[in-house]
Amino acid sequence: MAKFEKLLVALFLFAVAPCIVFVDATFSKSMYITWGSQHASMQGEDLQLVLDQTSGSATQTKKAFLFGSIESRIKLIPGNSAGVVTAYYLSSTGSQHDEIDFEFLGNISGQPYIVHTNIYTQGNGSREQQFYLWFDPTTDFHNYTIHWNPTEVVWYIDSIPIRVFRNYENEGIAYPNKQGMRVYTSLWNADDWATRGGLVKTNWSGAPFIAKLNHFRPRACKWNGAVSINQCALNIPSNWWTSPTYKQLSYAQFGQLNWVRNNYLIYDYCRDTKRFNGHMPPECFKSQF
Repeated sequence: MAKFEKLLVALFLFAVAPCIVFVDATFSKSMYITWGSQHASMQGEDLQLVLDQTSGSATQTKKAFLFGSIESRIKLIPGNSAGVVTAYYLSSTGSQHDEIDFEFLGNISGQPYIVHTNIYTQGNGSREQQFYLWFDPTTDFHNYTIHWNPTEVVWYIDSIPIRVFRNYENEGIAYPNKQGMRVYTSLWNADDWATRGGLVKTNWSGAPFIAKLNHFRPRACKWNGAVSINQCALNIPSNWWTSPTYKQLSYAQFGQLNWVRNNYLIYDYCRDTKRFNGHMPPECFKSQF
């Protein structure tokens, strides 16, 4: 019986394995330009997004994913970037979509960029957390990674965790685990809200604005429809994101997270009692770390 059970397990893993696809590709191989084609360029490892008064630009991946690690290196717009937003995020489609965001809100010269993070589950967002950076993101490339598995979503900057959203679905809190998401990047004018709530407008004399990205690595499980909901969450060696290492931050990572949040967190929806009129989102009462 033991040999028969082992054979069944082996056959099961053989059947599942072809659906577990690990993507390790460059921008030019895995993405295409969706708008502003005259304002964007992709070549090998490099993507350049451009914004002027006529148009911004955007790209998205050819494939969707469910769980894994999405990383890229980004060099943001130098100088006066007020009103301009560089976005790098995961999203599904439709009114009940899931989404995990990095957005970089420009500012006037000498003032820091704001890193705006958010997560949508089944069409509901309003989970913003914002941070200043501890470095100048315009002088060099820095790594921005979204790690997403059945247990938690973690946002990383240069391998330092800045935010965690844990899975409390069993307590009635929605979690993004049933929809494949594509990766999107865009550069666009958002001067109605991006800088000081829209008080500072885009200075077009500084155009064209250019954001540069490279080293795109979507090491993730390819979405093949509803069958992927279980396949991408299986606790098997090929699904490396389900291993115990990735189910909770290490002691050292927890220390890094606290350092960032104690020194650079500038807005947390879970502390904004006025916004929710005292009826805070339920995840705000749960441990996220």
